[in-house]
Amino acid sequence: MDVDALAPEVAALAQRLLARGWRVAAAESCTGGLIAATCTAVAGSSHWFDRGFVTYSNEAKSELLGVPPALIAAHGAVSEPVALAMAEGALARSAADLAVAVTGIAGPGGAVPGKPVGTVWMALARRGAPAQARRLQLDGDRSAVRAATVRAALAARTGACEPSRAGGEA
Repeated sequence: MDVDALAPEVAALAQRLLARGWRVAAAESCTGGLIAATCTAVAGSSHWFDRGFVTYSNEAKSELLGVPPALIAAHGAVSEPVALAMAEGALARSAADLAVAVTGIAGPGGAVPGKPVGTVWMALARRGAPAQARRLQLDGDRSAVRAATVRAALAARTGACEPSRAGGEA
């Protein structure tokens, strides 16, 4: 994925975060740290990007973000409840004001009935507001799904910075 191609989206996010005095954190499973890499490739990102959590395994989701193993067992790692718990965990374990989490199936090895390749849950948590999540169904191979997920996460975080949105839009 070409992080330079996303520079305009990252710049828009940075501008909105800096205007509000906010910092952001990312919790990533299906993207393997590409959201954090895209954000931190921009000079000055240390002023608005707090940290990234990469949680490929269920154990990492529990250890790094506090996602209860029982929640993962009950709903699966690619689910709304897990995405919400990941976002809330990233917010709780960082100095960020806003956190985005993505968990999904980017490659054919994770596909199951009802959750084909391209199924991604994205959640957004903001201090003082309820976390929100939405399901994405993306097309393409692993690289395309990962790139589309990064773009969606950047757009969601940019929208969450708008003052007119009470809870932000995930």
